[in-house]
Amino acid sequence: MKLKPRILVHGGAGSWEGRLPRGLAGCRTAATVACPVLTTGDALAAVIAAVRILENNPEFNAGTGAVLTRDGSVEVDAAVMRGRDLAVGAIAAVPMAANGIELAHAVLRDGEHALISGPSAWTFLRAHGYSPAKACALITKRSKQRLDAEATRRQQDQRGTPDPGTVGAVAVDANGNVAAATSTGGTTYKRCGRIGDTPLFGCGTWADNESAAASATGHGESIIRIAMTRLACEAVATGASAQAGADAAVKALDRVAGKAGIIVVDPQGIIGVAHNTQAMPVAWMSPGDAHAEACADANSSAYLKML
Repeated sequence: MKLKPRILVHGGAGSWEGRLPRGLAGCRTAATVACPVLTTGDALAAVIAAVRILENNPEFNAGTGAVLTRDGSVEVDAAVMRGRDLAVGAIAAVPMAANGIELAHAVLRDGEHALISGPSAWTFLRAHGYSPAKACALITKRSKQRLDAEATRRQQDQRGTPDPGTVGAVAVDANGNVAAATSTGGTTYKRCGRIGDTPLFGCGTWADNESAAASATGHGESIIRIAMTRLACEAVATGASAQAGADAAVKALDRVAGKAGIIVVDPQGIIGVAHNTQAMPVAWMSPGDAHAEACADANSSAYLKML
């Protein structure tokens, strides 16, 4: 089968409650901006470029517009992984990070550690030229409203509809190298210091040239319990298609009653998308395509034409 370079992005699995058109548009933009990188750079550069676009879009739960902790602050998780040599970099529970994916990439480039976390991570990050953002640059009116609504529900021993969680991208370049990048603000009303699946390799993020690349989104604690991205990629390594691997990973959520989604791309550029939530906006593109394809329904025939 001929290799086809491709980038595939997602904007988070959840209900989306009337905001889906904006989510789809944001995913299309991210794929369109990042796709040309595949012609001049590698898969890792492309997924970082895509996720940076999503982090800067307040429609998504990452960077600007990220959901708030119960203390009203922003703490982000992000991770990048390169399939060629299994190089990794991640940050967790880092406050006031506008582009967590760039910070995760700094960890990868430095090479000493795989994951750094918490406020003290800024000592390392400042040494690499990064600074915290101001609250006014990240906290939006909608994120404040979500926090207030969730706090009220918790007082009534109820919980609201889960936020569309986490943005991510996977890609394969012309050399067959895969990469994955994932970024999130976590969940509304989370405790400060909570770490989700995103920065845990094999859970929210995974990439290996010998199998596939995957990025997960949804209820982080459930994703962690089944090691969702590693499960999907291992299925591909044993001969399953990217779509079958994605489907198997979502099916495994039944064991923990989890709600989540996943995107997968293999080294030939074949994609897989699956989720068990109401919606999950995604978009994909290859060099030479006239425009990015996008869809929110994993059962749509729009996906089948890619297989």
